[in-house]
Amino acid sequence: MFERSFASRLALALSLGGAAFAAQAGGEQYFPLQSYRVGPYAAGGTGFFGGFIDYLRYVNANGGVNGVKLTWSECETEYVVEKGVECYERLKGGLNGAPAAATNPLSVGIAYATLDRSTADRLPLITINHGRTDSTDGSVFPYAFPLQLNPYSEVSAIVNYIGQQAGGLDRLKGLKIVTLYHGSPYGKETNEVLKTLAEKYGFALTLLEVPHPGNEQQSQWLNIRREKPDWVILRGWGVMNPVALKTAQKVGFPANRIIGNIWSNSEEDAAPAGAAAKGFIAITTHPSGSDFPVLQGIRQEVVDKGQGDLADPKRFGTVYYNLGVVNGILNVEALRIAQEKFGKQPLSGEQVRWGLENLELDDARLAALGAKGLVQPLKLSCSDHEGGGAVRFQQWDGEKWTLISDWVQADRALLRPIIEASSRKYAAEKGIAPRDCAKEA
Repeated sequence: MFERSFASRLALALSLGGAAFAAQAGGEQYFPLQSYRVGPYAAGGTGFFGGFIDYLRYVNANGGVNGVKLTWSECETEYVVEKGVECYERLKGGLNGAPAAATNPLSVGIAYATLDRSTADRLPLITINHGRTDSTDGSVFPYAFPLQLNPYSEVSAIVNYIGQQAGGLDRLKGLKIVTLYHGSPYGKETNEVLKTLAEKYGFALTLLEVPHPGNEQQSQWLNIRREKPDWVILRGWGVMNPVALKTAQKVGFPANRIIGNIWSNSEEDAAPAGAAAKGFIAITTHPSGSDFPVLQGIRQEVVDKGQGDLADPKRFGTVYYNLGVVNGILNVEALRIAQEKFGKQPLSGEQVRWGLENLELDDARLAALGAKGLVQPLKLSCSDHEGGGAVRFQQWDGEKWTLISDWVQADRALLRPIIEASSRKYAAEKGIAPRDCAKEA
């Protein structure tokens, strides 16, 4: 009864101002998916795109968005940049007359490689919890959206948490922090801002790179054992994460002094490490679990009807899957908001971009979507394409994640000048005249 009631309420929530959706659907809205279901990062891809697709199916089961049904197709990238670019070019034009709303590659490399293309094509590039940090500045990057958490916010929040554990940010002085990072543009993204934070707070920082994909880390962990840091920040991805935890155990470094970043926080990162993962801490923008009304609705309307995308149903409600659902909510809400301005019909990427820049999710809206507690409140604008910047910390108990903190906010006031300096440099290099966001408010 509860789930049926929620599904009915979602249909109303998705319609403009609570109005019932049109009897005659006005065409379809297309989501091109540059997915990856094979290769060393398949666990992330299958979980994320599984949740994303299941949410789109759930929205369709409840009438679409103001009568507009959602459609999609996948192009396998294997997380390879060249294939990601090929997929972008293949899919950007829409599908059977349905215009593309936005791209969601879930890959820093592919995002960097398609950034200029998406700008030229006026097609939003969504890089939830990753991407170029300076793309937070929408005056220079109008089509890029590092929703919820950019990389600088991520490490700033981790440092703030370490400060809390030490008894205050002033107690960071003299601590030793090692960052073990994936040898890719993603992994290297935060090195400079970590140096800035180390200088500001007086902690000793050591940066250690792990070559892709991360199967061999013995030398790095021997260095960590010699260094004897107070904390290790793990900026991993895929197989690198369980290997890090297993190797840490071999050299005697405690798991409860390792903090995983946003791409080192899933069940697939911890469980394969077995006992070595117990006590491991990681950040998250969203909890795992399936008790949220929107997840229960997806189970009833999609999964229980045999339409779920996951090959392994036990992954329902896991970190990667739930991030896909969150990403689906943000994409669809941007579309809904844009329809308020441009009409209840399929929209162009440029129109969806406007919806993203006017995306605002408060507790009341999140409750109506059945996602309160799953998605942090967000408010985007012309100048702010991140909108959140907060994380919670979770700890692996050997079987599952348990939340161990309230929301910890990044120091966005400290980060904003750094972001703007980087974005202005990019604008100068590319000959871009930044938008005057004050005139677009």
